[in-house]
Amino acid sequence: MTTTLPATPPAIAARPAHTASAQALTPVKRVSSAGLMESGRELEIEHAGRIYRLRITQLNKLILTA
Repeated sequence: MTTTLPATPPAIAARPAHTASAQALTPVKRVSSAGLMESGRELEIEHAGRIYRLRITQLNKLILTA
């Protein structure tokens, strides 16, 4: 017994056009981690009444914790 696959793959939901065009018109702000961290390896970010900690790890990765 053989099984046949559909000739065309199922449709994939696309993002609405208005979302894509809005993103194209609004550039994302970019900040270097060196400029953000200055000479330190850790900083605190206050957001919506909570404090988050952004750290540079020993492997030189960024980690954000609440």
